[in-house]
Amino acid sequence: MALHKLQVDDFYDDSYKLIAIHCRLEDYRLAYLLNKHLGIKLERKEKDIDFKYLESSYSIFEWDNETEYVLWNLISNVCKKEEDSLSSSGTLFDSPEKILKTFNLISEFKKVDFFLKISDEIQIVNEKFILNKLQAIPQIITSYTVNPLQIKSKDHLIF
Repeated sequence: MALHKLQVDDFYDDSYKLIAIHCRLEDYRLAYLLNKHLGIKLERKEKDIDFKYLESSYSIFEWDNETEYVLWNLISNVCKKEEDSLSSSGTLFDSPEKILKTFNLISEFKKVDFFLKISDEIQIVNEKFILNKLQAIPQIITSYTVNPLQIKSKDHLIF
């Protein structure tokens, strides 16, 4: 009897475009600017993306364009969290010091502030058009496409 083996990687399809955005704005302000300039309708999801048992969380905005079968996601790549430091000074009036820890959703791109993930089934989204629109927004420092196949932690982009 012949043995048939199915590889899970055979069914995983990278049918999305990924655009890195460098921008110092708050997430809701960037979502507003993208809605305004790209003509989309991003809305904040109720739950953020949580990793490592609530060690870090990342905001996510989503719009499902059902007429064109395109799913838009704006994901924060940076999570800053204030924690107590683990230093013991042994003084009488010990006041715990706070340190600011920074976590990244995609660790290979530590300087990227946001990712715009565009999942399109029919391949109708024009990346160059979107990049030109993004470059026209004065608050965005720069934006560029990222090849999802070159990201080691691309599993973080599955939600």
